[in-house]
Amino acid sequence: MTRTVQRGAALLMAMLTVALVASLAAGSLWQQWRSVEVESAERAQVQSQWVLTGALDWARLILREDGRTGGADHLAEPWAVPLQEARLSTFLATDKNSPIDSDTMTQTFLSGQVTDLQSRLNVRNLVDNGQVSTVALRAFAKLFEKLQLPAAELSALAENLRFAQDVSPDNRSAPLAPLIPQRISQLGWLGLSNKTLLTLMPYITLLPAPTPVNLNTADAMVLYACIPLADMALAQRLASARKMSHFRTLADAAKLVGEPGNQLVDTQHSVSSRFFEVHGRLRQDQVIIEQHSVLQRDAMDVKTLWRDAGPQWSPSKP
Repeated sequence: MTRTVQRGAALLMAMLTVALVASLAAGSLWQQWRSVEVESAERAQVQSQWVLTGALDWARLILREDGRTGGADHLAEPWAVPLQEARLSTFLATDKNSPIDSDTMTQTFLSGQVTDLQSRLNVRNLVDNGQVSTVALRAFAKLFEKLQLPAAELSALAENLRFAQDVSPDNRSAPLAPLIPQRISQLGWLGLSNKTLLTLMPYITLLPAPTPVNLNTADAMVLYACIPLADMALAQRLASARKMSHFRTLADAAKLVGEPGNQLVDTQHSVSSRFFEVHGRLRQDQVIIEQHSVLQRDAMDVKTLWRDAGPQWSPSKP
């Protein structure tokens, strides 16, 4: 009986030892797998940022070369052609010094687009020399009315922006002023609701300085808003006409605009642009990495104002 008990205890001890060793081995393998996965994710992140930075430099080069010739900026130029999703190997196959292996390149896809930010109404135009600009406010009012948005929110936006920019010594309420927004996503600080901001996003921008609207790149809704006497039919006709031949000067646009042509002024309208947005997108299997950058071009000098990683912000729906 004693020997049977000893054998049973020994067998039980052996089983417990095997279970303990198996548990330790499984834990060790899991830790090793986790370390490999973390390292792979970090390497993929670094490689993706490297590729997107290269794509941004490529976009800057295109804009710099376009600035070399000068003249009007329009939608038939190379910078305006979107880069459809293509294998990364298409761009890097000839680069023997590429830090990305060939298998990764064939499974990775790159796409992107350059957008003219002066094809939109610039919120910064609402304040001129410390006062709400009547001209800019009229343009935004037309846009708000057409989109059926609350006029009260436009008034709040303009007044709060003026308040935020008022740094005069006589402004005793300066400590209570809202911060000056740097991104479209921050316009909620100035009184816009999420619903209004979501509707406005395709038609407005927020740039570091007042800018005119480029009549060569603005869509019909923006043309309707920025030309004081224009109706929607005229705006659509203007957008269609420039597809055949872009506007080289404001005078060219004025001929097609007709009666409201005398309303085209170089402080509010233009045929060229200085500010552009670059959107880069990298996809590898189910992982997608995006990058948004804003560029300022002065002649051939193209500099990056800011760059954000991740999907483009959009306000939450109510």
